Amino acid sequence: MKKLFGTDGVRGVANQYPLTSEMALSIGRATAYIFKNGKHRHRILIGKDTRLSGYMIEQALASGICSMGVDVLLVGPLPTPAIAFLTMSMRADAGIMISASHNPYQDNGIKIFSRDGFKLPDAEEERIEELVVSGKIDSLRPTASAIGKAFRVDDAGGRYIVHCKDTFPNDLTLDGIKIVLDCAHGAAYKVAPIIFRELGAEVVPTCVDPNGENINKSCGALHPEQLSKTVVRKKADLGIALDGDADRVVFVDENGETVDGDSIMAICGLELLEHRKLKRKTLVSTVMSNMGLELLFKKHGGRMLRTRVGDRYVVEEMRAGGYNFGGEQSGHLIFMDHSTTGDGIISALQVLSVMMRSKRKLSELSMILTRLPQILINLTVHEKPNLDEIGPVKAAIEKAEKRLKGKGRVLVRYSGTEMLARVMVEGQSKKEIEEIAKEIAERIRHEIG
Repeated sequence: MKKLFGTDGVRGVANQYPLTSEMALSIGRATAYIFKNGKHRHRILIGKDTRLSGYMIEQALASGICSMGVDVLLVGPLPTPAIAFLTMSMRADAGIMISASHNPYQDNGIKIFSRDGFKLPDAEEERIEELVVSGKIDSLRPTASAIGKAFRVDDAGGRYIVHCKDTFPNDLTLDGIKIVLDCAHGAAYKVAPIIFRELGAEVVPTCVDPNGENINKSCGALHPEQLSKTVVRKKADLGIALDGDADRVVFVDENGETVDGDSIMAICGLELLEHRKLKRKTLVSTVMSNMGLELLFKKHGGRMLRTRVGDRYVVEEMRAGGYNFGGEQSGHLIFMDHSTTGDGIISALQVLSVMMRSKRKLSELSMILTRLPQILINLTVHEKPNLDEIGPVKAAIEKAEKRLKGKGRVLVRYSGTEMLARVMVEGQSKKEIEEIAKEIAERIRHEIG
């Protein structure tokens, strides 16, 4: 069993195990150790979002990395995808992002990228974990001139801004487009408004005043309600909501209606398919995406592959199969021709390019997807026992699958980043799937709630 790493790096309450200063220092040391692969001066880049605890973890990681004879490049608050890009662009040996993504400010996390800009595979995380947990890393200590240094990279934000703008078609501008931009008081609060403005849009920035404690608070990709009201009140063309580390995005159309990742995959995926730019005519998504998306691609001569939940697993499938577009219903969208990981800003630019070329509103474009009714129930749990080994829960799931008889789907799983059990049911009748979902949820509450 993994003790530190979950589905998206190390995550937890800051200053409690495993997100303590001491543990961050050890993780920094172990990361530096496994990425030293030659005689050159090695470098690891560190970025963070706007959480108060980012200062503490940043300094601990930097200290650990320097103690292993590796130099540190500090770039400050920038989106997670910016760290992936800069790691590649600056030829660093690895990149580390300090963020708990969409979680509240008291949480934090450590995500590690290899020199190619991709998140570490399980095997590499296990190597780091084994070095830390076993204590083997403690005895490896260079001295004198072999100790590393730390440098601040002052132009990191500018480099990322240029990279994002380069993904937008050169023959287009955003002239005449009015955007309400919700940065969730997070990592993109500086760079995102600049990018859209420099491409010609009129930008109404919101949630761009981080204080260390307000990241994701009633705003951002998980809470687009205020954004929706602002779009309607300001008579904007659309709203763009990023999450705390800006690796996911959710949209609001001109009518204030939320447009999620499934709709964006339909819009951009079919655009790529139509212009023969969707490699192998395949979209990669997760088990959470609506069945309507799968049927839509089949209708247009494409196909959709499903992975387990987590953008890293979408990326792994894309790399293994040579695919170039995929994502999650939650708003992680991976345009592999432009980025190695989910990037909310780049994703928004691709949607805007479709809007500008087609001269159609977002509400019109999103109508292409006809969804099957779907319900999702999140349940707080205090432990995560194997659901297949809990007889009453397993029986309730089997009963539900038999009831749907191949005309819907049942998915019951634990969150990889929070103490939650998720019950998702999809089918042709909203009333029926609500009954099924509630029945399974009640059984889980009774057994492990």
